[in-house]
Amino acid sequence: MATKWLEGEKIAFLCTNGFEDTELTEPWQTVVDAGAKAVLVSPHSGVITGKWGHRATVDLPVDLARASLFDALVLPGGRTNSDILRQNPYAIGFVKDFFAANKPVAAICRGSWILAEAKVVRGRRLTSTPGLKEVHEAEGALWVDEEVVIDDRLITSRKPADLPAFIAALVAAIAED
Repeated sequence: MATKWLEGEKIAFLCTNGFEDTELTEPWQTVVDAGAKAVLVSPHSGVITGKWGHRATVDLPVDLARASLFDALVLPGGRTNSDILRQNPYAIGFVKDFFAANKPVAAICRGSWILAEAKVVRGRRLTSTPGLKEVHEAEGALWVDEEVVIDDRLITSRKPADLPAFIAALVAAIAED
């Protein structure tokens, strides 16, 4: 039997249609296997579909979600997913609340787009897909091209190939709390 070292932790995954499938499924499975409860938060209800066809059932509408209910937040990427979320005021508020509460936030690839929109990247060191470099720099972040970047409670990665390092940093941040 595996050790459940994240037992009792509750992790929010914020995404909608068009998410990058593995950027949701791999971190999700890892935290669940470690004993945490994963919760899919979305502006849509019912089932959402990833860029490559993975279907996931929404657990909680973002307008009812509060950072106080969770121990960490994960922002999977995907162009469509991230573009929709960055324009949703409830999603923006949800992200801001995690930063205000100083809870771990992990964003991969285009998942960091919502961070820029939420105005929480100024003075932070982070990475993302290279296409968002200018967006983050315009918001006052120091963008670097690295596999995973940890800046206090913020964890960022560039692409699906970085998932092993991203997941390791996410799990370490959750376990640290």
